[in-house]
Amino acid sequence: MASSGAQSDPSPETILVTGGAGYIGAHVTAALAASGRSVVVLDDLSTGTADRVPDGVTLIEGDVGDAAVVGAALHDHGVTAVIHIAAKKQVGESVARPLWYYRQNVTAMATLLEGCVDAGVGRFLFSSSAATYGMGSGGVIEEDDPPRPINPYGESKLIGEWLLADVARATGLRYAALRYFNVAGAVSPELGDPGVFNLVPMVFDALTRGERPRIFGADWPTPDGTCVRDYVHVADLADAHIRALDALQATGGEVTPEADAAETVDGLVLNVGTGQGSSVQEVIDAVGRVLGHPVDVEVVERRPGDPAALVASVDRITDVLGWSTSRNLDDMVSSAWEGWLALHPEAASLAE
Repeated sequence: MASSGAQSDPSPETILVTGGAGYIGAHVTAALAASGRSVVVLDDLSTGTADRVPDGVTLIEGDVGDAAVVGAALHDHGVTAVIHIAAKKQVGESVARPLWYYRQNVTAMATLLEGCVDAGVGRFLFSSSAATYGMGSGGVIEEDDPPRPINPYGESKLIGEWLLADVARATGLRYAALRYFNVAGAVSPELGDPGVFNLVPMVFDALTRGERPRIFGADWPTPDGTCVRDYVHVADLADAHIRALDALQATGGEVTPEADAAETVDGLVLNVGTGQGSSVQEVIDAVGRVLGHPVDVEVVERRPGDPAALVASVDRITDVLGWSTSRNLDDMVSSAWEGWLALHPEAASLAE
């Protein structure tokens, strides 16, 4: 275990962010730090990097599934709340390595929760996924729709929600689970998505390699024949985390607006999306606007298991947290492009 960053006496409010050196985690960590909170990051740096952690934030390099590391992080820093983002999240990989995914995403979460109970942590915010819905209903997806995950990744996230709810019932832990839809964009180039697993970076990657981006089927029952998804800017997602954490703030039983908010959000699952779908072709058209020229694509056969459309209902998160997105598809794609260029300067020639 290695530790870096500023060391100081724990403040009354100290938040542990697991996976806080990764793409989404770094945005959440930066937003928390900017709000003046004391933040500790626990990350094994398997996909994250230390340089994504802001100055003044303590980084503990270690595994969420290591009880000794978790216990020391929670006790030594006086952690009062946890945002659990660390997880393995590649669908295909989860199909090939289901046992590993359950160890990483379920067993490790149980270890983390056990540490939280032992340390008296009062609040827990869980990074869940729209993968819990599986194929969806074909329309706008509400949180109360039956979860039907179709791969071990989605199953592990759903089990994580169940595990968290059971622990909360037994201990009084306040919690909420955020079901992310498709995340894109960056608040700054240095925090861009380094992976090539989501549509926008996949398009950039294909173009950088001199290939045409592929569209898996153009005959879906959607307006333009390509699959439709709900894309949310990572900065809006980070804001949703802060609002949910604030709403869970323990109030000691006082009757205040904050107490009402805590009672309202406690135990909820919340979709995090825009409530609007964008097709694969519309995303590629947005890439073309950023680059200054149309993007030529290759249409190939459909992939098995792809739903035609997955779009979030955001009524609950709007009603409970007063949260809504403030950035559109072009904002996501243009900021993602700046992040891609920071990692792949050779791609600059793609833009006019």
